[in-house]
Amino acid sequence: MMKYRHLAKAVKGQNFYSFRVKLADKCKKNGIESRIADRWYPSSRQCSECGSIRKDLKLSDRTYRCDEWGFVIDRDRNASINLLNAKDYTVAL
Repeated sequence: MMKYRHLAKAVKGQNFYSFRVKLADKCKKNGIESRIADRWYPSSRQCSECGSIRKDLKLSDRTYRCDEWGFVIDRDRNASINLLNAKDYTVAL
């Protein structure tokens, strides 16, 4: 986000780590599980049905199409399913 000059000023002023700590505290207080996925976890590129990963997915592609067996789903929905089912996540900060 820091590469885009229109967002850089707004992003620089935010303290994302502080937000993350506060969110984790709220979740702990209310008994909600918090999941923090690895920064490079391929949630958008991975098929939520078969697990295959597309290397050529662009940001402008709003629909995910699996090359293996033709599964078609909205890209954001696919990513959310993958994050829900992620096995490699950390709960603690």
